[in-house]
Amino acid sequence: MKIGLFGGTFNPIHNGHLALASRLLQAARLDEVWLLVTPQNPWKANMELLDDDTRLLMARAAVEDMPGLVASDYEFHLPRPSYTWDTLQSLSHDFPQHSFILLIGGDNWAKFGQWYAHDKILENYDVAIYPRKGYEIDRSALPPRVRVLRTKLIDISSTEIRQRIAQGLPFEQLVPPQVADIIRERGLYTQ
Repeated sequence: MKIGLFGGTFNPIHNGHLALASRLLQAARLDEVWLLVTPQNPWKANMELLDDDTRLLMARAAVEDMPGLVASDYEFHLPRPSYTWDTLQSLSHDFPQHSFILLIGGDNWAKFGQWYAHDKILENYDVAIYPRKGYEIDRSALPPRVRVLRTKLIDISSTEIRQRIAQGLPFEQLVPPQVADIIRERGLYTQ
């Protein structure tokens, strides 16, 4: 199978993540998109995260009725911090029957040259970039295994959702109903 890897802290997962993952599934002609719930993003080391299991619970609830989307805890079992090269190598070893494509936003592509083992990623894996507001991508300068997918820009952020919850503002329209239920029932992000 052809699997797209869409990593994130998903703190919390929201409608933008799901709409984008669904679009990437189609645009890249993938069999599945695995939403890799990241325990610790090296670029967000100081960010306050909910515990891994709660973020995974919300992600799994969000994709429950979405064919082709899978919420994965794969990176929970790898050394931290989570480096994409290590994840790709481990996945390729554990699932040799699949081919993996890295799905990243234009914001991450802008700093891709700073990623750990970025050159090895480009040599060994396909990368599909989705546009992000404020990040132009020079398509003429892309390496051979990299392409830009046409996707709609969705202006929702987990940070905004956390802030709305903490301020007692409505947030339910930004997340799937089952995620809103988990947030309310557990009193998440209210600090």
